[in-house]
Amino acid sequence: MGDQSLFQRLHIDLPLLLGITVLCSLGLVTLYSAGGMDTGILMRQCGRLILAFALLLVFTQISPAQLARLSFWLYLAGVVLLIVVLVAGDIGKGARRWLDLGFLRFQPSELMKLAVPMVVAWYSSERSLPPGIWRMLAACLLVTVPVLLICKQPDLGTALLVGMAGFSVLFVAGINWKLLSGMIITAAMSTPVLWYFMHDYQRKRVLTFLDPDQDPLGAGYHIIQSTIAIGSGGIYGKGWLNGTQSHLEFLPERSTDFIFSVFCEEFGFMGVLLLSSLYLFIIGRGLYMAMNAQETYGRLLGSGLVLTFFVYIFVNMGMVAGQLPVVGVPLPLVSQGGTSMVTLMISFGMLMSIHSHRRLLSG
Repeated sequence: MGDQSLFQRLHIDLPLLLGITVLCSLGLVTLYSAGGMDTGILMRQCGRLILAFALLLVFTQISPAQLARLSFWLYLAGVVLLIVVLVAGDIGKGARRWLDLGFLRFQPSELMKLAVPMVVAWYSSERSLPPGIWRMLAACLLVTVPVLLICKQPDLGTALLVGMAGFSVLFVAGINWKLLSGMIITAAMSTPVLWYFMHDYQRKRVLTFLDPDQDPLGAGYHIIQSTIAIGSGGIYGKGWLNGTQSHLEFLPERSTDFIFSVFCEEFGFMGVLLLSSLYLFIIGRGLYMAMNAQETYGRLLGSGLVLTFFVYIFVNMGMVAGQLPVVGVPLPLVSQGGTSMVTLMISFGMLMSIHSHRRLLSG
């Protein structure tokens, strides 16, 4: 009883925390194998996890009312930083995505994964729902501006996630189906224009997705090796540390974007069922918490954050299985890396805050 009251005082949802912790632990086990049993990689990932969990705890203490007041200013700061990146950002691997402040180097686009759903939820909750067509268009503009700025860097993977984060909130708010149909038709009609403005490597990704065998040793190599690894896992997998595609270094980027392929090869179909069950538990618990929020802002923001988490999973698994183009989206809470993990943990902290403050208010 005392432990439970402690979690309540810290605004932590125990079921969600347990689900996240088990998933992160499974991620560390997989990363140790994918990283060639390098303890250095594992220790660095543990350090990132400690920071991410600390930030989760910090954001559980911020009430939904305070988050609502911060939403617009955080969004505005993010847009300004994205503009600064385009003008004076660091260039790496042909893209201008980073700001170097001397003591800190970061990607402002990561901030928008949180700021965009926050500002859309704030804007939508200030008025009656479902929103009218003009309010919906205004909300779409709030989403489109940062998405275009991120595409300009270019970073299509992050732009996709930011766009989905914003539109997930609009979907929950009650999107106008006529407007949605119009957007889909407009997007379909603008495909030739989009193709014209795409970089050569982006066009190659699309063509590789359609036919990876046309360049099996070049652009199609990632997808071909990834699908071989997934298929070779069978029902029960080859066993932990026994994956041949990863340990013989056939599979590129095996500790980051393609870590799901390593997992499939070593743990097989049964392992994927376990991993998918963990993801479904976290998504289900998150949606339950969001839908039971007492205020519209919390309900919209929480739902948007959970649906964005689902998009992360869907895009990464579809990408490594050859069902979607490669866009550089990591497998959430499993892939090596710090920025996406920190962003996700902060979003879970917001979700716990929305739920725990609801309990305090009703108590």
